[in-house]
Amino acid sequence: MTEDQILAVKCGVLVKTTLVDFPGTVASTVFLRGCNLRCPYCYNTELVLGPAFSISKEAQTEFVSGVQVLEHLFKRKNVISGLVISGGEPLLNPVTPILIKKAKAMGFKIKLDTNGTLPHLLAPLMADESTRPDFVAMDFKTSPERYGKDIPLLGNNGKPVLQLLKETINLISAYKSEHYEIRTVLVPGLVTKNEIRSMAEIIPQNASWQFAQFRNENCIDKSYNEITPYTDSQLNELIACAKSFIPNSALR
Repeated sequence: MTEDQILAVKCGVLVKTTLVDFPGTVASTVFLRGCNLRCPYCYNTELVLGPAFSISKEAQTEFVSGVQVLEHLFKRKNVISGLVISGGEPLLNPVTPILIKKAKAMGFKIKLDTNGTLPHLLAPLMADESTRPDFVAMDFKTSPERYGKDIPLLGNNGKPVLQLLKETINLISAYKSEHYEIRTVLVPGLVTKNEIRSMAEIIPQNASWQFAQFRNENCIDKSYNEITPYTDSQLNELIACAKSFIPNSALR
């Protein structure tokens, strides 16, 4: 497909203005279809399952093309200064490098969200100034040894998950600490103090490790809708545990 053909495809959902997705930046966020993980607690089913999934008529009307994203940026360039490219897993979508290049050429800063299992796709973007994100957030789901079984992974490029995560962290930690972060959803049973200790072993000590509360609604694995989220007290204990390893850990 040509760039024009890729940009014409309805690729995801656009949030026109956000004050929370890109630290310190008024931005737009595009959530792209397709993902190589099947996190049981994920609630973005129609994005994650991508083209193979039967998209509802309602979702189809909400989806935008890359052209529409760029048109929106042009119209709002006096109001917003950043574009967040999220998912799903945006590194799997062919529109991602095109959007980055064209948005950067228009003067926008770029934040990229990724799940950390595709360093071979992230590295070329970071090596080229025209596609290098200004900020990268990596979602770290649970301890590496639990990927595959508890966090189903569709292909691993022939490498252990631990190696993939380490490679991604090495790539993004080349940025100054204020230009990347690690993110973890605190899912009971998947993220406990034991998992936090294991995860902290490969996170740089100066990293920003941002945690989020689990939402027990519309989960891909319906059994997760029955899981009770951590209480405030339990959340505080987990964050304190993370802080003992990575000082800049916080509940967002």
